[in-house]
Amino acid sequence: MKRAMSFVLLLAVMIMPSGLFAQEEKVTTTVTKTETAGTISEFNPDAIVVRTETTSSPVKYKYTKTTTYVDDTGAPVSMETVKSGLPVTVYYTNEGDHMIANKVVIRKTTNTKTTTESRE
Repeated sequence: MKRAMSFVLLLAVMIMPSGLFAQEEKVTTTVTKTETAGTISEFNPDAIVVRTETTSSPVKYKYTKTTTYVDDTGAPVSMETVKSGLPVTVYYTNEGDHMIANKVVIRKTTNTKTTTESRE
């Protein structure tokens, strides 16, 4: 019995240093946060598509259950109110080949009508 205990103790002492010298693998992920302002051209179950003045083609953002939708004041708005034609600012994160919307700010629309009166 004493010999078995000595063997177990010797085995434990031999195994312990191998764990101490094991190197930890580090994974580095680059995440870039940025924003884009434009007008929603499409809103579907997979993505929100925004047209901007700075790009010739629309920009597609994926959204998740954690994406928040707010107005200019920061008050939450229902996702159901988000639709094509609304001016927005999309705060997003680049994750690999995808742009993931973190927050969508629905900006107020400014309707400026210019009327011209003609007098004869």
